[in-house]
Amino acid sequence: MPQQKDIVKIAIQMPGAYPQLIQLDQKKPLSAVIKEVCDGWNLPGPDNYALQYADGVQTYITESNRLDIKNGCILRLTKAPGRCAEDLYKGIQSSDSDVRCDSLKQLACVSTDVTFAQEFISRNGHSLLVKIVEDAHEAPLIMAHTLTGFMELMDHGIVSWENVSAVFIKKIASFVNATVLDASIQQVSLAILESMVLSSSSLFQQVKQEVTLERLLSQLQVSNQQIQTKAMALLMALLQTAGHADRQVQHGISLSFLSLLPNIIHSSASVGDEMAHYLYVLQSVTLNHLESRMRMPLDSYNQDQREILHGLRQAAFETESENSLSHERRRSLCAKEFKKLGFSNNSNPGQDLLRAPPGLLALDTMAHFASRYPDAYSRFVLENSSREDKHECPFARSSIQLTLILCEILSIGEPPSETGSDYHPIFFAQDQLLDELFCICIQLLNKTWKEMRATQEDFDKVMQVVREQITRTLSSKPTSLELFKNKVNALNYSEILKLRQTERLHQEETLAPPVLELKERLRPELLELIRQQRLNRLCQGTLFRKISSRRRQDKLWHCRLSPNHKVLHFGDVEEETETPTIESLQEKIPVADIKALLTGKDCPHMKEHKGKQTKVMLALAFSVTYDVEEYSLNFIASSRTDFCLWTDGLSVLLGRDMSSECMRSELETLLSMEIKLRLLDLENVPIPDSAPPVPKPPSNFNFCYDFSQAEQ
Repeated sequence: MPQQKDIVKIAIQMPGAYPQLIQLDQKKPLSAVIKEVCDGWNLPGPDNYALQYADGVQTYITESNRLDIKNGCILRLTKAPGRCAEDLYKGIQSSDSDVRCDSLKQLACVSTDVTFAQEFISRNGHSLLVKIVEDAHEAPLIMAHTLTGFMELMDHGIVSWENVSAVFIKKIASFVNATVLDASIQQVSLAILESMVLSSSSLFQQVKQEVTLERLLSQLQVSNQQIQTKAMALLMALLQTAGHADRQVQHGISLSFLSLLPNIIHSSASVGDEMAHYLYVLQSVTLNHLESRMRMPLDSYNQDQREILHGLRQAAFETESENSLSHERRRSLCAKEFKKLGFSNNSNPGQDLLRAPPGLLALDTMAHFASRYPDAYSRFVLENSSREDKHECPFARSSIQLTLILCEILSIGEPPSETGSDYHPIFFAQDQLLDELFCICIQLLNKTWKEMRATQEDFDKVMQVVREQITRTLSSKPTSLELFKNKVNALNYSEILKLRQTERLHQEETLAPPVLELKERLRPELLELIRQQRLNRLCQGTLFRKISSRRRQDKLWHCRLSPNHKVLHFGDVEEETETPTIESLQEKIPVADIKALLTGKDCPHMKEHKGKQTKVMLALAFSVTYDVEEYSLNFIASSRTDFCLWTDGLSVLLGRDMSSECMRSELETLLSMEIKLRLLDLENVPIPDSAPPVPKPPSNFNFCYDFSQAEQ
């Protein structure tokens, strides 16, 4: 007699027959279960049949995955994967084009299942698809199905990409290079080339030779957003692979098409999530070529670097010919002028640039400002050198700190996050973003210094204000340097103080004791309101991305809480699908089995992917452990808001207090609104005992628009 835990109650469907409700004995061989089901419908040859899920991802049931079947699952009796593979293999070779088309279309669908893929590949079916592509005699629709099926088969990793022939690569590349071709063929061809590039460096070299960069750039300018995204994905793959081999090659590829991107970034709303991620990664990769300069201190023995330093001094001050001066006189004059420039060590200014970061990058930005805007540079230095000592704004010291701030804001030197999408549109409208931003911001710093009437002791305070000015302005997503310049200069010190005061009013406790008492009485009620909102949000569910370097669009999964708050349901989903129903999510975890909620570095997936960790990923990672903490469900939220909602909701389920910054902000907002409503001055304001009467309907409805007339 099997134990109760080995029995699963399920329903089995078959077209044209009444469903069978059975108790699946997990100890019994799957072949015996299928035989019993076939006997129930009087079907001969049970070896020709198999079971698969009827809802969601219609995976075949095998001995290796049968334990995933849960109570209440609906399965379907269908062709066995071997029989299906044999039928499709024959259908693809049919002389009837309609049969070939239908067979290839079905193949593209069922190849997502690894069990079928193994059967089809064991019959050398993938080679048959390769031959169809190499011959290239089929109609566009058949070719699209062929390429899609091939891509799905290869995605299982059963066959290595290294096995593809040079002829096949040339043919796929020709589909991408063609100026007029079916869009679906170009989309899947771009995806195939992306997988090749990511799989090995040798295939990267072949693809780079066959696909012209000019053609990929033109793909970014088409109206089809899917082709745009696939072309961007291939370009990113080329960048990523080139970066491992040669940083200069990587930088050259990225700069060659940066000028085209403003055409596809009309507004942040018009860019999809996947394209936003690619733009973010592209921004990070392109800016990271500055990392070597940022981490390299000045070399006192390097003649070129010393000449740049002295060039800064000579560009700022018109001095008599130094050659006619004695060594001591010339040395004294240089020290005096370096002091006016704002170097702390005026006798050896190179010592100020030993700090790395920003290292030599600070020297680069200062030199760029002096050469590109000589009048503004001279005005900055001379204006401050004529002030009293304690009120002068030190150019060199300010420039070094400002360069470091810009590096931190733009995340220069940090690897791109797997889930990041916070790119700056201004980056794609400017070739030398860091240098040009520096030129605007160093003049802003001088302006803010004067507005604050700062002294040397206020240096750190001024830099904090300037950082806030830059950060707030960039958060508004300016699309050009001119727009950034106008916005950041409008955000002067007085405006910053107003913004800070407004934000502080929401945080400071400036209420009278009776009001504070009322606030404490309201707090539990409003906390309960937030708890219910968090649980409702978990019941709606959220899409999460997995950590992966390949085919990001297919690495999605959905998680949601059951309406009775007792079970977490989750499972893989496709990018294009709508929000999945709770029944289609195959996996589930009882809330009662959850043991702990982990965040940041404590999460198992952060420990496993130490090489991919970034500050952003650590801030968005969380996990729940269950079954005596032996298993974990790992998340990476797409935003800080989702992170707060889910960690708060999971804390509520575990009977713990919510602790996120979003909860605190929402609680303060609700408390403020409720207290203001309670404290409204209603004196001499009559409050009726009954609701006001409903007004009479209008005499006519001529103001209504007649849609029927427009349709005629």
